[in-house]
Amino acid sequence: MLAAVGAVAAWFSPTRSGSAVGVVFAYLCACVAIVVMHRARAQAAPAPSVDDTDADVILVAYASQTGSAEQLAAQTRRVLEAAGARVRLAPLGLLKREDLVAHARAFFLVSTTGEGDPPDHVAPFVRRAMQADPHTGDLHPGDRHLAALRYAVLALGDRTYANYCAFGHRLAGWLNHRGAQPLFDTIEVDNGDVTALRRWQTQLATLLGSDVDTSWAPLADSIWTLDERMLLNPGSAGAPAYHVELRPRDAATLDWQAGDIAEIQPRLPTQQVARWLERHALDGAARVQTDDGVTTFADALATRQLPGEDEASDHCAANTANTANTANTANTANTANTANTANTTRNLSPQTWIDTLAPLARRSYSIASLPDDGRLELLIRQARPDDPSAADGYRLGVASGWLTAHAARGDEVTLRVRVNRAFHAPPDDRPMILIGNGTGLAGLRAHLKQRARDGRGRNWLIFGERSAAHDAFYREEIAAWHAQRVLERVDFVWSRDGGERRYVQHALRALADTLREWVDAGASIYVCGSLQGMAPDVHRALLDIVGQESFDALIADGRYRRDVY
Repeated sequence: MLAAVGAVAAWFSPTRSGSAVGVVFAYLCACVAIVVMHRARAQAAPAPSVDDTDADVILVAYASQTGSAEQLAAQTRRVLEAAGARVRLAPLGLLKREDLVAHARAFFLVSTTGEGDPPDHVAPFVRRAMQADPHTGDLHPGDRHLAALRYAVLALGDRTYANYCAFGHRLAGWLNHRGAQPLFDTIEVDNGDVTALRRWQTQLATLLGSDVDTSWAPLADSIWTLDERMLLNPGSAGAPAYHVELRPRDAATLDWQAGDIAEIQPRLPTQQVARWLERHALDGAARVQTDDGVTTFADALATRQLPGEDEASDHCAANTANTANTANTANTANTANTANTANTTRNLSPQTWIDTLAPLARRSYSIASLPDDGRLELLIRQARPDDPSAADGYRLGVASGWLTAHAARGDEVTLRVRVNRAFHAPPDDRPMILIGNGTGLAGLRAHLKQRARDGRGRNWLIFGERSAAHDAFYREEIAAWHAQRVLERVDFVWSRDGGERRYVQHALRALADTLREWVDAGASIYVCGSLQGMAPDVHRALLDIVGQESFDALIADGRYRRDVY
């Protein structure tokens, strides 16, 4: 056993030679039984403490806003331990620069939130260790104290937002500037992209001299049924908001906590798929193979990103180039006329389309209910991006349009629940201040349901929307919680009622003295709602009210938590 650990540790030393990879690989293959025993022993043993300074221990650090990076870090740890390595798993926010110096190898799995910001719990680390200036990201330009560290970064983000994966790249740049050397280039993951995650797995396997861990799979999907859908804001000046209820096919899938997130696999409307098939003269009834089994071409297309005519031409050109392996295919395709493009499209088989079209990205929604309710409830705002070609001047968002308009009651909905420990409830009866706007009430509602169920009072809700007449989501339920003293205090902020527009952050500043009293009494602050506008403005207001030192203490103690989007 010690030999196996030593072999892996030797590879991870700065003086590794090429031949050591083969030795480790051969040894691991020959000693599968020993590695399995080690895995069992490692899982049974307590995790390395935060004070562990053994340079042979590999550091796996994560910065997670909604649980994804934490989940991937745990999987990375399991892969390393299965190969016989000793691993320390820790949130980046708890580390100091001295912790990084204590390790020779480190893997960082980090998310980006807001406008290129680190997750909330990492802010103290950024100030302590990365105190930024505009050029270097550090106030100690001559300090190369991490010269002995070799590292890798997995940067999680969403390309639809500005500053995609910005914090991951900022962290990698800071590590480089401090003298650390990358094991391989930073890997970007766009919205959970499986291909990018597979590259991370492959790099780990290469470093370990082992096979890719095919058991490293995404969260399991479950099948639900659309049971109820109700418009909550008729007559509102804002976009429609719907209460959506999903019933499980299997009651065992009723398993989550307040704060967790539903990742929905959306589908395109049947009419949109039919129009696309007709335009490309393709047979929707043809049978194709997908990851979930054999189904019709039309059914499989409903979960794919369908290109338009121009995109179809590019797609066909790329596909033809790949299959024919000719140098001039791309040029030919670029100059082909419309008729040739249409003919090329028709020549692609349904299976080829399914194999090459990207799947629709999953959409994440805060869960608004508890398993005890027997259903999964969501609060969804109907996205309406501008579309001059549409009759109404807009089109519906893919996921919100499907769940609020296109799907019929009784239709199947595929989803998976992502554990979001960063927004779980406090472990005790401390007071809670719940702040949100719009559909952010969903995540706060689940917490209030849990507090009511557990008999934990001293809760304060501060909620903002447009108007009391049309946008008071769950009005009766909130009133009942207030009457039952589940809610000790409720403050509504209606931005369109009255003259000057007023938002949640304005209410916080007006209630500063009361808020400080609650914080001094040990209250936790939970914020849920829009990333643009509300979340950063509330963040600044809270910082101004309690001060930097107290604010850092709230973050360090897990008493300031956000679920923003």
